[in-house]
Amino acid sequence: MRQRFSLQSVVPATVMGILNVTPDSFADGGKYDSLSMAVNSAMQMEASGAGIIDIGGESTRPGAATVSEAEELMRVIPVIEQIRKQSDIPISIDTSKTEVMRTALDVGADMINDVNALQAEGAIEVAVEYQVPVCLMHMQGTPRDMQLQPSYQDVVDDVMEFLQKRTDTCVASGLKIEEIALDPGFGFGKNTAQNYQLFASLSRFVKTNQPVLVGVSRKSMLGAVVDKQVDLRLAASIAAATMAAELNVHLLRVHDVEETVDAMKIVNAVREAKSQIK
Repeated sequence: MRQRFSLQSVVPATVMGILNVTPDSFADGGKYDSLSMAVNSAMQMEASGAGIIDIGGESTRPGAATVSEAEELMRVIPVIEQIRKQSDIPISIDTSKTEVMRTALDVGADMINDVNALQAEGAIEVAVEYQVPVCLMHMQGTPRDMQLQPSYQDVVDDVMEFLQKRTDTCVASGLKIEEIALDPGFGFGKNTAQNYQLFASLSRFVKTNQPVLVGVSRKSMLGAVVDKQVDLRLAASIAAATMAAELNVHLLRVHDVEETVDAMKIVNAVREAKSQIK
């Protein structure tokens, strides 16, 4: 029997590989538009050292249109089913739709990663029923309008307050706090300056003692600094992942799994060496 996945088993700087089964995601839209390609990619991510595969069937890039529940199910469920036939690697379902969460968990997903922080009707109830780990993300607005004019009194305080309130609601509903990860939501209703203020304050999120997920891979906050297109942001993505790892972030959600895993091996080697210095 496959062992139940727990965030308590996740060590800092675990790599979460992104598998977007969508035609319009900002970095890899249409790349995995066949079942075999998607499953093969997941298997390659696992072989390269990913600790979790995060599967999504609806783009959340700025300006993205919504897709129907039926369409999202059609995109993600066959992929989860086929991966589960080949591997026991933990699978996270990246969705905000309650029925997609439930169906994905039924066919083998282990975790819910929700950019809407389980605010949809019935979403918390599904997580409680299945007692699975969840990741709560902060987003101001919706993907369609979130980047128009993001505004905060204090971006770090506001994001932390939101995530604390959502955590409290989830715990009151029956979820275990140690199985609730926090995602500041880089690029989701934040401008470049606000994104970097959040990143510079990651230690505050880590100090909550809840697992923290960082997803900045290839994002525009990196492009704004290095002035390179999406497919040329590997070095910037690795630099950001390494800095997050140094702050003891638990989950790094990335497109470039092999390269990020290599970077984390160096981080861990240096940590091991430090521990042996008298």
